Amino acid sequence: MDIFWLRENVLPLMFIGIFVGAWVICYYITHLNYEDRLKRKRKKKMILSDMVEQYRCSPKFCKLSTKTQKEYMAQQKKICETVVQNNVKLGDMKLKKISLKHMSAAYEQWLRIGGKNTVRTANIRKSNLSVVFKYAMQNELMDRNPLVGLDTVKDAVRQVKWERDEVKQFLDTAYSDFKYRSIALLCHMAYDFGQRVGDMRELTWDSINFNEKRIDITQSKRGAVVHLPVSDRLIKMLQQQKEDFDGISEYVCPRIPVRGTEYRPYTDKQVSYLVNDIKDEANIRPELWAMDFRRTAVTEMVESDVDVFGIMQVTGHQNPQSVKNYLVNTLDGATTALSKRNANG
Repeated sequence: MDIFWLRENVLPLMFIGIFVGAWVICYYITHLNYEDRLKRKRKKKMILSDMVEQYRCSPKFCKLSTKTQKEYMAQQKKICETVVQNNVKLGDMKLKKISLKHMSAAYEQWLRIGGKNTVRTANIRKSNLSVVFKYAMQNELMDRNPLVGLDTVKDAVRQVKWERDEVKQFLDTAYSDFKYRSIALLCHMAYDFGQRVGDMRELTWDSINFNEKRIDITQSKRGAVVHLPVSDRLIKMLQQQKEDFDGISEYVCPRIPVRGTEYRPYTDKQVSYLVNDIKDEANIRPELWAMDFRRTAVTEMVESDVDVFGIMQVTGHQNPQSVKNYLVNTLDGATTALSKRNANG
């Protein structure tokens, strides 16, 4: 009976089997490719500003210091606001449509901004954008980096340093007026310790060990920690500062507030303005900047025959190549080098 039934229904059963098999295959193909299709859809529609927001949620971005994150976000905002074609902002363009032509137009605009850091700013934005594009490619949201092949202008290495008598004149002038005390102190530390002015602005009292005459600095740029001895003169200045601001501010070099606001650190712009005022009073070259104190310290260490690895212990650099950006070619440095060579000859 069963055999007879099977003979009679073999064709319908075959059709049912084929139908079920086809349905199963289609089901798995559809669901297995769902993520791929979703990615393709996102890839097709995603604009640059959306990609920037996605990058900011990535573990790589979250690992950056708060200061670096703020700098990235400020530059990314400017990048997305750049108009590249037919009044279309770069941030509103679909990723797949951004080309080398658009990148060249944006880069040229950044170079026309003007100011003393024009080339540097343009190159920073290019590097910032390249990081976003690389992240997009890693997540299969872009097939190529449209910045590849972009002609860029090389940022000249700044070759300016403070002379020792200029440093002395600057500090003497600044320390003589209480309103400049914090500026004098943060520039003094930037010079003595070879540190960035920005890190000295944010320095807090818990970083200073008065008993051991030591300062421990966690650098904001890459998180490097350096331990540095404090000179007797600087210790006296710091002790006086602590007496004057003890219990008022956690920051070593606070800005004197206006109308009862908090004793907060100076901003970079405020430091620049006040340093210029002090330079004018002290009759010091206008081309010198506060940021040059770090370069001056490195150059003086080289002139004093300190090897690059010793300098790295002070500056916090992890790569000897990075130290070269802070060097200034000087007569004293060349004289030391040639004297050593001649002595060994």
